[in-house]
Amino acid sequence: MRIAVPERILPAEELGRVHFVGIGGAGLSAIARIMLARGLPVSGSDGIDSTTLDRLRDAGATVFLGHDAEQVRGVDTLIVSTAIRDDNPEYVEAVRLGLRIYPRSAGLASVMAGRRVLAVAGTHGKTTTTSLLTVALQAAGADPSYAVGGELTATGVNAADGSSDLFVAEADESDGAFLVYTPHAAIVTNVEADHLDQWGTEEAYRDGFAQFVGRLDPDGLLVAVVDDDGAAALRSVAASLGRRFVGVGESELADVRAVDVVLAGTTSSFTVLDRGDRGSGEAPLVELGRITLQIPGRHYVADALAALTVGLRLGYPFAALKAGLESFTGTRRRMERKGAVDVAGGTIAVYDSYAHHPAEIAGDLVAARAVAGEGRVIVAFQPHLVSRTRIFGAEMGRALGAADDVVVLDVYLAREDPDPAVTGRVVADAVPLPADHVAFVPGIPEAAAELARRARPGDLVVTLGAGDVTEVGPRVLDLLRGGGA
Repeated sequence: MRIAVPERILPAEELGRVHFVGIGGAGLSAIARIMLARGLPVSGSDGIDSTTLDRLRDAGATVFLGHDAEQVRGVDTLIVSTAIRDDNPEYVEAVRLGLRIYPRSAGLASVMAGRRVLAVAGTHGKTTTTSLLTVALQAAGADPSYAVGGELTATGVNAADGSSDLFVAEADESDGAFLVYTPHAAIVTNVEADHLDQWGTEEAYRDGFAQFVGRLDPDGLLVAVVDDDGAAALRSVAASLGRRFVGVGESELADVRAVDVVLAGTTSSFTVLDRGDRGSGEAPLVELGRITLQIPGRHYVADALAALTVGLRLGYPFAALKAGLESFTGTRRRMERKGAVDVAGGTIAVYDSYAHHPAEIAGDLVAARAVAGEGRVIVAFQPHLVSRTRIFGAEMGRALGAADDVVVLDVYLAREDPDPAVTGRVVADAVPLPADHVAFVPGIPEAAAELARRARPGDLVVTLGAGDVTEVGPRVLDLLRGGGA
């Protein structure tokens, strides 16, 4: 559901008692956690209990399971998840009572008020890059507030209220939320058509990122990964608006460049060259040092380079930022290791990732190959959203062809109604592998059983998707250990 952003967004301290509809989601739970840390009264509701809700209760939130109109009585402000429908009883009652109603984007803007915002945008890689920037700044002695779309493995939480004036935020383009913020500095990882159910056309989607650049402070800084054509195109946009631009990546056009990239097992290493503040293009590149990440994948090199660059341009030393990046152990659901089982003849490892777009699938499978070494890569993929599957289903299938065996689940519906003509079979039928290497199954138990049946010693099992496919990995591990599904 789309809710209009008010012309004036009040600071969090002026919102009174705040109630979150869909408080268990990544976006709303982050905002709620920060408000709680500031001592503000918070309540919320969600349909399913979770560890996220337990942590919010421990932090002082009043949390309800299920949605009921009575739960918004005495509330001053309602913050609503985009996944909530317009017939939700709490939303309906809030409208009847004339309460202040904010979408998620306005809620995040309210807690960012008065801070120097470092926003991370892009079609892919936002969560990891936001997390990398957060830990790099922490290692450099800053104590930023942060709101991330996933839990940091090191802290187990997705948000915190820091003591400095910096606020690191994941800026989501899916519903136009990133056009609500006014960043001091911003990262754009890439720009590749997605969320066309919301934007309509690829041109409109790309124009949204140009508008985002225009949201930067007049003296703001844009860091973009110039290996990606969509992000590189923002250089001219920034120039026309008078915003500083720093291109990063492996390209010779990069102002901060990664060279000698080595992907080995679960690590990614690279040497950093920087033109510094002397300018761009013609200024010489100076070697700063080598960084070794504890996460696998070439796309993570670009993410880390972008985070490093923001830290450098803010004036923090390379050595400290490097230490933070090298200490980063990942974000939940971003090529997260779920476990391994020793079987006769070797080990079968299981990883889980949020990848749900063709480019994300391709990137994670490259990383999976590096981790698997001589072993095979066995994948379970759950398409996310009917609209995305309708548009990109065939591309998803082709990207999955980089695996050795593929199991495709049916579409995770999320905020949309089902369409009998758009199922997971659209993806499965497009996988360019022999028929006996591809299976289409209806749900979680069947996917786990199929993966366990196919996996052999030395294989890497990867579950991909933005829905509840994350439940498959633990079931596979249990089956391989001889337990039930």
